[in-house]
Amino acid sequence: MLKTFLTRYLDKFEKAFNYDAGYMRHVLRVKPWSLMKFSLGTQALDPSAAPRELLVAAGLYGTLTEDCGPCVQVGVDIAAANGVDPQILRAIIAGDERAMGETAALGYRFARASLARDMEACDPLRDEIVRRFGDPALVAVGLALVASRMYPTLKYALGYGKTCSRVKVAGETVAPLRLAA
Repeated sequence: MLKTFLTRYLDKFEKAFNYDAGYMRHVLRVKPWSLMKFSLGTQALDPSAAPRELLVAAGLYGTLTEDCGPCVQVGVDIAAANGVDPQILRAIIAGDERAMGETAALGYRFARASLARDMEACDPLRDEIVRRFGDPALVAVGLALVASRMYPTLKYALGYGKTCSRVKVAGETVAPLRLAA
């Protein structure tokens, strides 16, 4: 029963986002409950706790550090489906902080400083998030950052990783910052 439910979920997800979830199907074949628990873990953040642009920028930055291919594309597609402005998404992918807008740039800079373990830069950004949006927003951003790295890490660990590629945002191709050169 669990396998049937999860198979249907993956079928819908792949179709909705034109995404190859082969690595998740691998986990499903081997250990269905593990896939269920993994998926629930990535749903821990409350998206209503912070502005979408803040969460999306942090999440996409995290995904870009792990995989600048299909996981980034599905992240962009999900963000677009949830109403994030394509112009902001393009700027995040390209690493153009000025074009992201103030809120997205805050999430992007916080994610970059946090993943670099740069506390000198991270501490004031953390304080700014709490000052502007509250402590629940900080928790949501932290969980978005963790979740953004889980799927690509699992994908590569299981041998399903893809090389970097350009990303489409509302029909326009954008090179991730590390591909732009």
